[in-house]
This record gives sequence, C-alpha cells and structure tokens, in this order.
Amino acid sequence: MFGDHFYHGTTKKAVALFGTLFNNITIARRDAAGEAVNVIKVPLAYGPKQKFIARAETLGEDQKSMAIKMPRMAFEIVSLELDTNTKLNRLSDISQAIPGDPTSKELIKLQTSYNLGFELNILAKNQDDGLQIVEQILPYFQPEYSVTINPISGWSEYKEDVPVTLKDVSINDDYQGEMTSRRVLIYTMQFNMKMRYYGSSSDTGKIITSIDVDFWDSEDGRFYSNIHIDAPEE
Repeated sequence: MFGDHFYHGTTKKAVALFGTLFNNITIARRDAAGEAVNVIKVPLAYGPKQKFIARAETLGEDQKSMAIKMPRMAFEIVSLELDTNTKLNRLSDISQAIPGDPTSKELIKLQTSYNLGFELNILAKNQDDGLQIVEQILPYFQPEYSVTINPISGWSEYKEDVPVTLKDVSINDDYQGEMTSRRVLIYTMQFNMKMRYYGSSSDTGKIITSIDVDFWDSEDGRFYSNIHIDAPEE
C-alpha cells in the first residue's frame, strides 16, 4: 500500500514561510530629541527559547563571546494536528498538464489538512525594544494573515493560500533574581498555520481533447445527427 517515494517538503516550506514573515523587522534607538540615531535589524533564528535564554544569561568574563545580543527573535514548531474542520473530499483530485504531452496530465489523489502550531519568542533587555517589535507584528494579524505559496514541488502553476492566525500573546518580565543576573524580557506569540499535505503524483490522467454527441430518437431509435467538438488550441 505504501512505499512509493515522494517528498514535497511541506513542513520545510511551512518553516521557511513562517520565518520569512518576521525576518525583516528593525528597531530604532532614539536620542532625547526623538531622532533615530541607530536602526538595528532584529536577528531571527529557529530554535527553542530555553537555548537562547541560557546563552543570554551567560555572564562570566571568559564567556562573554557566548552571550547573545538582544533584542532577537526565535521560533519553532510546537504542534502538528489534523484539521478536522476542513477535511477534504477524497474524490477531490488536483491535476496539472504535462509539458510536451497535450493528451495527459499529472494527478494527485491524496491530500489532507493539518494545523501547524508555531511559537515566536521575542527576547529583549529593555521594554521599548520589545514593544517596538511587537507593534510591528500585531497590525498584520486581524487575527489572520494569508500568504500564497507553491505547495507541490514541480507544479509551478498550482498555488495555494496559507492562512497564519495569531492566537495568543503573553509577556514574561524576568526581573527577579540576583543583581548580577541579566534581565530578559520575553514576548511569546502563538500562531496557527493551516497547511495541506499532498500524496504522490501520477501521469495516468488523460485530458479530453474532443467530444462526439449523437442525437437519436428515443422512441424508434432513428439517428438524427452528430456533433464533433475539438478543444481549442492554446
């Protein structure tokens, strides 16, 4: 039943898509007059926040090179669940014409929808940096933001809208502890991305290029006429 190798890189595309949404955020440092004196691009990486927090709290003189600069952002996949609300009809095939073969087409008969849970963590050492980043994200999610992608490898004409929904925002100000400990403000955003996973493709589908319609008398079986229609050339 299983065994035919196929790989569309769906989860990999989801990670790349999510990262692309937040890879160009900047913050501005201003002087007393309110003029921007320095604009900093916020780094973005894939990984759990615990790893970045541990590095941010590194304090020893011999470990300064290991400590990370803030602000920065980190994200990761935290869940993968079947989307039962948008379950598709098993007979809903998708197809694409085969280049150079006008009589055949590629078919994909299996597809299913999943909800991918993403967590975006914003790490900052002062409140204003964190708030600048958060404010550049929130207006785009109301609470959904859609991006168009090519979900199937090799199918350049087939596109799909992927909705990304902001579900929750939480703030953790880790201000307690020893005086030598480094302060880390963490803004955590929970997102849901709807992705479709597609099965293997086959070229067994045939394109209808012409049809013949015969007209007969239903009572005595006499033949009246025939109509032949050819598909228009592209």
